[in-house]
Amino acid sequence: MRYLPLTPDDREAMLAAIGVKSIDDLFVDVPAAARLDGPVDLPRVAGELEVERALGALAAKNATAGNVPFFCGAGAYKHHVPATVDHIIQRSEFLTSYTPYQPEIAQGTLQYLYEFQTQVANLTGMPVANASLYDGSTAMAEGVLMATRVTRRNKAVISGGVHPHYVKATETVVHAVGVETQALPAAVDAEAAVIDQIGPDTACVVVQTPNIFGTATDVTNIAEAAHAAGALLIVVVTEAVSMGLLKSPGEMGADIVAAEGQSIGNALNFGGPYVGLFATRDKLVRQMPGRLTGETVDADGERGFVLTLSTREQHIRRDKATSNICTNSGLCTLAFSIHMSLLGETGLRRLALLNHEKAVATRDALAAIPGVEVLTPRFFNEFAVKLPKPAVEVVEQLANHHILAGVPYSRLAPDAGMDDVLLVAATETTLDADIQILAKTLAKVLAN
Repeated sequence: MRYLPLTPDDREAMLAAIGVKSIDDLFVDVPAAARLDGPVDLPRVAGELEVERALGALAAKNATAGNVPFFCGAGAYKHHVPATVDHIIQRSEFLTSYTPYQPEIAQGTLQYLYEFQTQVANLTGMPVANASLYDGSTAMAEGVLMATRVTRRNKAVISGGVHPHYVKATETVVHAVGVETQALPAAVDAEAAVIDQIGPDTACVVVQTPNIFGTATDVTNIAEAAHAAGALLIVVVTEAVSMGLLKSPGEMGADIVAAEGQSIGNALNFGGPYVGLFATRDKLVRQMPGRLTGETVDADGERGFVLTLSTREQHIRRDKATSNICTNSGLCTLAFSIHMSLLGETGLRRLALLNHEKAVATRDALAAIPGVEVLTPRFFNEFAVKLPKPAVEVVEQLANHHILAGVPYSRLAPDAGMDDVLLVAATETTLDADIQILAKTLAKVLAN
């Protein structure tokens, strides 16, 4: 975007039009203590070339995931995105389109949303999926709100394995409508602890598999306990590729699945934009947030697509809306759908198996280092290790050796008392040489 400066005459005309004498008059409601008394500490004038060089130098200080051995996960994973994905989504008809406010006119958009929904339903093992939400954390929040509407109860019990950021996002969303949340203490392998907390006021129990520590759990028994008490089971998945290898949430009895789809078709992007996957049972579909695209035929009997259900506030009366989610992360949704189409079922299973194999190799290499204890008993492509030193310090020292070794759990939950726990992820992009470099350098850092 080019900067187009205003002349003094332009500014005077604009100020006169809105009825103020000076620009300072526009900020009278801002406390004086919060206002600067002069320009910010930046050069007053710089040419385009100088600005590009300065910003490039700042960017070069970052160690990017593609340039160094990379083992970070914790809900955002580095996977290979085929060049075909970026090529297709950058076509103008996709790149410039947004949510269809006259939906039946946008048949192309509706068709790929329909295909996306079908893929998500198959992936999660659920009968129906919507046309996506913002991301995994807000999908979880919407799932809790949906459960309270369905059960007419007011409490959500959240396992100690759910991503702390997902818990915080959910608490932020649901507290405004008076929903109570009970988040259990952080635990590596205790998803079933939610069973003991289920009571007559429990609307839902929320579990994550693989959880934030990487532990994969069959939650069938939790589903049975929740259903026996009249509560719903919400299964959170932060690593969508895991569903290519593990039992699907639907097979384990989930009523609602809230997942993050970033792993498929979407690069890391410093945290977004991402794509929230949301699926549920047929009987609950009218309480599902967002939008549902359906297939039909037109007046000539030709195949067509429509918005079958659209329960968001921009389509129906606000007091009847189930959600204020007002976008469908359309471009990220399309990227997900393209990548899934390229993989197919066989490709997804092979990709998932590669992830697990790389994680096992990484686990074995780190477990051989004196002082390193692997905490996660069953995992897909991520696991937790306990270090003899604070994980933050170790990660910083490894970063000085150009290795991004993982995510200290204390960054996600500073008050959990797990300062020595490091979350380590490996994917199909992890090289055997990367694993050896990590193990060798970590051993040296811990020995000093």
